[in-house]
Amino acid sequence: MNVDSKKLQLLRTPYPEPTEEVLKEALGNTYSIYCQFLEGLNLEDIRLNWKFYKDGQAWLGKGIYGWTGPRGGRKETTVCWLSIWDGFFKVTVYVPDREKENMMNLPIQENLRKEIAETRKLGEKLKFFPVVFEVYTKETLEDLSKVLSFKKAVR
Repeated sequence: MNVDSKKLQLLRTPYPEPTEEVLKEALGNTYSIYCQFLEGLNLEDIRLNWKFYKDGQAWLGKGIYGWTGPRGGRKETTVCWLSIWDGFFKVTVYVPDREKENMMNLPIQENLRKEIAETRKLGEKLKFFPVVFEVYTKETLEDLSKVLSFKKAVR
């Protein structure tokens, strides 16, 4: 969803850290939607870890899903990446290219299905393609939730 051509990514310095107050100020009216997003992550057993990445010069939230493997060992996978922008947030899910056809069968909005169909994998060596959600409204959370559930099941 492209609302404004002058998009500004925030949290581009190590300080301040992304505290509740900082996020409220950055997201403005979208903060309540961000809180709903966090509730959805919690329901999906996905934890969000914030870290400042020097290579990208930004704070990113890494959504991690953990489960117990068949032999009792603890396993983890990165489900999504979160970045904070002026008045909204972006959630990026990297899906294996081999799963694109299965993803097209999800009960998601047609415009998202079209975006996925047109998205190309990242480079020749990487076998993933990004699905990017720009979250301004709570309606976006429904499709995002379906994509996150799908990504959790992909191993």
